[in-house]
Amino acid sequence: MVKYIGKRLLTSIVTVWAVVTIVFFLVRMMPGGPFDGEKITPDMKAQLNEKYGLDKPVGEQYTIYMKNLLKGDFGKSMKYKGREVLTTIKKSFPNSAKVGTASIIFSVVAGVLLGIIAALKADKWPDRVCMVLATLGITIPSFVMGTFLIYIFTVKLKLLPATGLGKPSNYIMPVLALSGSSMAFITRLTRSKLIEVLKSDYIRTAKAKGLSGKTIIFKHALRNSLIPVVTYLGPLVASVLTGSFVVEKIFAIPGLGNEFTLSITNRDYTSLLGVTAFYCTLIVICNLLVDIVYVLIDPRIKLEA
Repeated sequence: MVKYIGKRLLTSIVTVWAVVTIVFFLVRMMPGGPFDGEKITPDMKAQLNEKYGLDKPVGEQYTIYMKNLLKGDFGKSMKYKGREVLTTIKKSFPNSAKVGTASIIFSVVAGVLLGIIAALKADKWPDRVCMVLATLGITIPSFVMGTFLIYIFTVKLKLLPATGLGKPSNYIMPVLALSGSSMAFITRLTRSKLIEVLKSDYIRTAKAKGLSGKTIIFKHALRNSLIPVVTYLGPLVASVLTGSFVVEKIFAIPGLGNEFTLSITNRDYTSLLGVTAFYCTLIVICNLLVDIVYVLIDPRIKLEA
């Protein structure tokens, strides 16, 4: 286990480095720069380029940035004077984490429950209803779902606030919009695996011993049925993080996803790279934790070093 974790950590570091490197050079290959849209004189623009090191060769810029990043220095925003990128992350991420965590919990709980209902009532009307909901959840994008929810619950019914995070009710629509596709996917995973497990020999043996249906489902069948759900948690975190870019914009949530989209719009190189490095690190850590939990849940799986 220790050897495997060490190998995965090394792979994770290489992954983060590769992503940051690719993004670094991609943004500099794009036409224009962070100060092109500013109403400033050529001399002022030259001074700003010198201040942020943009007048140096790209290779030298990259070396300087990576050295600073290794020291934990994410740099300062190129669009907002005096604002540290790390400060922006510390301020914005908690809002994203609240919405994201709520979305993940809702996706897993609702998805597993719907999957269980669909499996136990396979090919009957409850199963068909759950599968219709799952299909809608997968096919409807989060931005369409978000817009639809605002129209129904804010514009028409005037029940829920559309923007901000001031009240608990502010979380309802963003969480629903963000968790739709992941909840649907978990529903399908749980249903298909539980149907397969219920047909296995050890379940037949449990029934022959006279165990109750609840005991068979929740003590024996469900544990193995949840293994695919656990393996999906890593991609689920990535899905929630990337989906938050659009959802935070729609609901005016002051989160890190919103800062990411602003950094792209403003061509704020340092903010874009800093948020990218943070997101990438978070995703690879979550994937590593999921792999470890996977082995703890199913001892039959062996980690290969």
